[in-house]
Amino acid sequence: MGTLKLNNIRKSYGQVDIIKGIDLDVRDGELVVFVGPSGCGKSTLLRIIAGLEDANSGEVRIDDQVVNQTPPAKRGIAMVFQSYALYPHLTVEANMGLGLKQAGKPAAEINERVTQASGMLSLESYLQRRPAELSGGQRQRVAIGRALVREPKLFLFDEPLSNLDAALRVNTRLEIAKLHRQLSATMIYVTHDQVEAMTLADRIVVLNAGKIEQVGAPMDLYNAPDNEFVAGFIGSPKMNFVDATALNDDQAKRIGIRPEHITLDTNSGQWKGSVVHVEQLGADTNVYLDTETAGLLTVRIFGQYRVEPGTVIYATPESDKIHRFDGEGRAIR
Repeated sequence: MGTLKLNNIRKSYGQVDIIKGIDLDVRDGELVVFVGPSGCGKSTLLRIIAGLEDANSGEVRIDDQVVNQTPPAKRGIAMVFQSYALYPHLTVEANMGLGLKQAGKPAAEINERVTQASGMLSLESYLQRRPAELSGGQRQRVAIGRALVREPKLFLFDEPLSNLDAALRVNTRLEIAKLHRQLSATMIYVTHDQVEAMTLADRIVVLNAGKIEQVGAPMDLYNAPDNEFVAGFIGSPKMNFVDATALNDDQAKRIGIRPEHITLDTNSGQWKGSVVHVEQLGADTNVYLDTETAGLLTVRIFGQYRVEPGTVIYATPESDKIHRFDGEGRAIR
């Protein structure tokens, strides 16, 4: 079992409120991602779950046991940080097994768990190397392996891929997803990268200024955001927002339309504009268009699309893909 329940968690530093009443249930075996901009409270919330920070009020329950007063080592959690925090003088094998050794586990059990974990993470060939002899991605896998051998109730990941380059981030993300499927373990993963959130999560928790804006499956958040914040944060390139008068829409204050839900035409369309910039990405093309009515729009074309900056062109949103928001930024269903 590895369930987590947060009841009205609050945290402040002096007069500054960081976490403003968080309620959340995480089911056994789920991979839940906390996502949001810098300063939204996601890492603080993770540290409260781990016991590295104390909440000012509220309850943290792991497997239905209140653990607010339980020290981190006894909560049944294992944490992987942004920094690898490996001992440079120890081998990969010794780094992975150190926590078990300190807990007094028999050598045979330590060896068995390390062997199993290294196999899952393709580290068998590196067990006798030291951290300095490894790449950044390999070091992060060792840090994950060190958490894995503890067989925790909850795996907690605090922006574990931030120090890796783009290619290694993708590879290590795949390793984490594969590991989750193999173990059916409960994982909570913190990131500011919405692409990581979309590709890893069973459910995403979108945080903003210490509060939960929305919780849901990645495609639910993408297709039916509750408000403008979620709509603008989830999706890349981000959603376009324009005044509802640009479509003569009297149902809403503002409308949102994703870049891939706008078509371009050289002869006619809803909004006339001039091409400002074009990003040729190979598989996709992003066209930035300065329109007379809707302002600056981002249009995503699948495949390669040739158009020169300065070209006059027309943009038309797909009518069934428009998102409507009221004056408070809340979605109108």
